[in-house]
Amino acid sequence: MKALILVGGFGTRLRPLTLTKPKPLVEFANKAMMLHQIEALVKTGVTEVILAVNYQPHVMSSYMREFEEELGIKISFSRETEPLGTAGPIALAAEQLRDGEPFFVLNSDVICTFPFEDLLKFHKNHGGEGTLMVTKVDEPSKYGVVMYDQSTGMIQRFVEKPQEYVGNKINAGIYIFNPEILDRIEVKPTSIETEVFPKMAADKQLYCMTLEGFWMDVGQPKDFLSGMALYLNHLREKSSKALRTGRGLVPPVMIDDSATIGEDCIIGPNVTIGPNCVIEEGVRLVDTTVMAGATVKSHSFVKKSIVGWESTVGSWVRMENVSVLGEDVHVKDELYVNGGKILPHKTIKASIPQPEIIM
Repeated sequence: MKALILVGGFGTRLRPLTLTKPKPLVEFANKAMMLHQIEALVKTGVTEVILAVNYQPHVMSSYMREFEEELGIKISFSRETEPLGTAGPIALAAEQLRDGEPFFVLNSDVICTFPFEDLLKFHKNHGGEGTLMVTKVDEPSKYGVVMYDQSTGMIQRFVEKPQEYVGNKINAGIYIFNPEILDRIEVKPTSIETEVFPKMAADKQLYCMTLEGFWMDVGQPKDFLSGMALYLNHLREKSSKALRTGRGLVPPVMIDDSATIGEDCIIGPNVTIGPNCVIEEGVRLVDTTVMAGATVKSHSFVKKSIVGWESTVGSWVRMENVSVLGEDVHVKDELYVNGGKILPHKTIKASIPQPEIIM
């Protein structure tokens, strides 16, 4: 079996992190976002993953080569010379995908439990051309709602951002298709959600399966942190050994073995600390991700923030409200950072009292 991951473009929503790395390579819970998906696909029997890319393909290529042998999978690329939307990349990769078997298609921003085996079984049982996973949301008016037959899963129609309640299931960005779908799409900018799916539903060829458990599109900082909390709590429910417990740790917390933690820290809940990080004494971290090589100096308070690679948060700093430090950012001592998005290689010498982007 094969899978196509829609990697796409510049990752502007997750800047400043994506100024250093393509978005799928940004670490989520100390592992490149896309590796969570690829590892789950391998467990389902997928032997080749095709990455639909149009940004920094050379970086993606060099990074992925080391995982091909480790995971026993072929990773190939389909390069867009212009943005092709969410359906065009499937047509562009048609020759690679057309082998007579169903294939998976995923948005690279999605994090969930990835129940690919259940999805494959459901898809084969109903015999239709395509299946998409749907997830339950609290505010369906923000999304396109999927209307379907509750007994069979056959999709009837889509209602875009309904102002009156019609349902609460939305497209989760995870699909499986038979090769016949390739006859429906041309190599041109096309939306699978608005141009392809409605026609498949009209032909009674599109079904859906409900995704149980957590789901999040982690393509922007606020959702990245919310998704991290969901993921860590999922691991906690499974009693995963990937989590750390102990004095001063408020579960769930993930800490790389190479990180150094000082005395009298209180860390958690929902905190991830990457390789070779240094957390000095008396630090308080909550709902925060600290990426590889970063340092948080003594007695600082960091909440709902992302500390980028090789960055430093000075002593007695308070940082909160979805602040994001890009790579190699250094915040001086005794400052307040409120919702600051700071581009790489900057030194911050004054407080940021209101949310702003520091160029």
